[in-house]
Amino acid sequence: MSRRPSRSRRPSAASPRTTPLPEISAVSPCPCGLPAAYAECCGRLHAGAPAPTCEALMRSRYAAFVVRDAGYLLRTWHPDHRPDVLDLDPGQRWQGLEVLETTEGSAFHTTGTVTFRAHYTAGGHPGSLHEKSRFVRHEGAWVYETAVFAD
Repeated sequence: MSRRPSRSRRPSAASPRTTPLPEISAVSPCPCGLPAAYAECCGRLHAGAPAPTCEALMRSRYAAFVVRDAGYLLRTWHPDHRPDVLDLDPGQRWQGLEVLETTEGSAFHTTGTVTFRAHYTAGGHPGSLHEKSRFVRHEGAWVYETAVFAD
């Protein structure tokens, strides 16, 4: 997910991790939609475990938007495409994720795509982001490269 980053002079490595919102705890259902607790699902990846597939990375990036972990989003963005700083909209609340299609992106691949629809509310109004994201392996780890299309 790309969500309109702002560019600034600070390097991404210095971006602090944002504390998860109070309604998401280690035992909460994972925001990515899989049937697991946050700590056992995307929380592990946010804490540093590698994503085994591009879909797992995409789901963890969605969950990072939910818990407002801008540092994780920057760390998992390909360095050729990531912004220096990511300012998350404090009025935007992510409401649900639908993974529509995944191509390649397993342990046997170096690239993959995930097409998804992410639902949110902003300013009290519902919306959705429909995107096909491209993921690549960079230094052995899956990273978000760019949106192939978004509407």
